[in-house]
Amino acid sequence: MTRNDDEHGGEGADAERTFAALPPARGRAFALTWWGRAWLTALESTALDPGQLKAGRRLARAGAVGAVSVRPGRITAVVQDRDGTGHRADVLLQQLTDEQWDRFADMAAERAGHVAALLDREMPTHLVEDAELAGVVLLPGLGDLEAECDCGAWDHCGHTAALCYQTARLLEQDPFVLLLMRGRGERALLEALESRTGTPGPDAGPAGADGAHGSNDMRGAHGAHDGHGVDADEAFASGAVLPALPDLPALPAGPGAPPSLDTETPPPAGTDPGALEFLAARTAAEAHRLLSDALREGQRGRLEHLVHPAATVAEDAVRLAAGEPAPEVADRLAEGSGRGREGLSLAVRAWQQGGAEALEVFDEEWTPDRDTLARARAALDTAWEEDERPPLKSRANRWTVVGAPVQLRLGRDGRWWPYRRERGRWTPAGAPAQDPATALATAEGATGP
Repeated sequence: MTRNDDEHGGEGADAERTFAALPPARGRAFALTWWGRAWLTALESTALDPGQLKAGRRLARAGAVGAVSVRPGRITAVVQDRDGTGHRADVLLQQLTDEQWDRFADMAAERAGHVAALLDREMPTHLVEDAELAGVVLLPGLGDLEAECDCGAWDHCGHTAALCYQTARLLEQDPFVLLLMRGRGERALLEALESRTGTPGPDAGPAGADGAHGSNDMRGAHGAHDGHGVDADEAFASGAVLPALPDLPALPAGPGAPPSLDTETPPPAGTDPGALEFLAARTAAEAHRLLSDALREGQRGRLEHLVHPAATVAEDAVRLAAGEPAPEVADRLAEGSGRGREGLSLAVRAWQQGGAEALEVFDEEWTPDRDTLARARAALDTAWEEDERPPLKSRANRWTVVGAPVQLRLGRDGRWWPYRRERGRWTPAGAPAQDPATALATAEGATGP
């Protein structure tokens, strides 16, 4: 094996991928999959100072890790300290040799289920085990993650630890990130598999925003072998004995009506039929939305980017309340969310302007880092002519017009959200805008419900 960044991995865009900075991970685990936890185990069993690991977790959770560059043998990012000072952090991982990659490709080509799993952004244990039997170690072990940082630390510091924790989140979404660190980009690996199977592979273009390819034909590479049968996942992946799928049904005009629970049989104790009927209706409406979006995207499109990320309990209460439930259900949501009726009503107004992102802006007051604050001030300075700029008083991510009931809130994505003070409470006043002047004009023109 070698740590030379340029010796393996091919050329062109496939040899390096850059991932935009991820949002803060407060209250969430960095890794839930077994391979993501194995990556963190390699870090936590290697670092000599637990205090640096704790500092790294804190920085990663706070969103202090910038864009992550992944290339053969190395991952790199700028990590900001709490005072805003940026440090370049690198973590090195041994690349596989060309011979090892050939053995891995031979092994994977013989088992179509392995290819199918990778294309589904999964890394099953039997893939890793079969690779090890072929003499190819994919996941890092004790001492495999070497750290380099311009802060001068000789071991893992808070900056390189934060980079590792953030990389675990990337691995959760796409195990091809690990394979690129080991020396082969996704395109190069799939072309190597195609050359062994003779089966047309997926679209050779780079993965889309959700990591998906335009085709999964590579999954049908092989069927049974050696007369001993195949695993169920391989049989399913091969498609050799599966009939063609029927044409997609036409989109119904609207969501179906759930069955009525108003029967002569009394409900069990603690069961609210009205609430259940409301939840069923909302589920049907969401299913209709997903189907409509999927058909509009095209029959070959993937659905992952159409589905909202899993909501927290607090977010889900607001989402459900936005569906105009019956008064008794709305009362339960207001009580269960801890917001009260008025607070829930305002949260619903935020949700209707922009979903979970708008709700985060409504709930959270946060302090921008130095670079974000500089960009925000530059946007404010250039939004108006000098003699037209309103006087603004700032606190954290909020800018309030002096002497007026209007406010701008900066979201973590750089957009400006308009707010207006109504009945003593700051109230969402419209959709966000990249230009603060546009957002402020929206707030000034807004009226109450």
